[in-house]
Amino acid sequence: MKTKLTSVVHRIPITKARINLGQVVRRAHINKEYFILEKDGIPVAGLMAAEELEDYLELRDPKIRSQIRMSTEEYRQGKGRQASDFLAELVAQRTAKTKRGRHA
Repeated sequence: MKTKLTSVVHRIPITKARINLGQVVRRAHINKEYFILEKDGIPVAGLMAAEELEDYLELRDPKIRSQIRMSTEEYRQGKGRQASDFLAELVAQRTAKTKRGRHA
């Protein structure tokens, strides 16, 4: 007999999600739970497992499929990097861009 998976959707304040981000992400990834993040009771963002997001994006825009395939291949080749390194690079680029804009 087949068991039916039931999707669970949780509505939580962004501040609570931020404090418990590791646990929220783990539940989305492992338990396939969904989270709607709210700011002052207003839904502003959603959180789901990456595989499901990729599936959603492919359905929405088939051209994304090749981008997902490329990124997966790069990851398998060891070209991935730590999120902290990536975020530091983004901050550095933003800072450099801001400084250039002030001197123009």
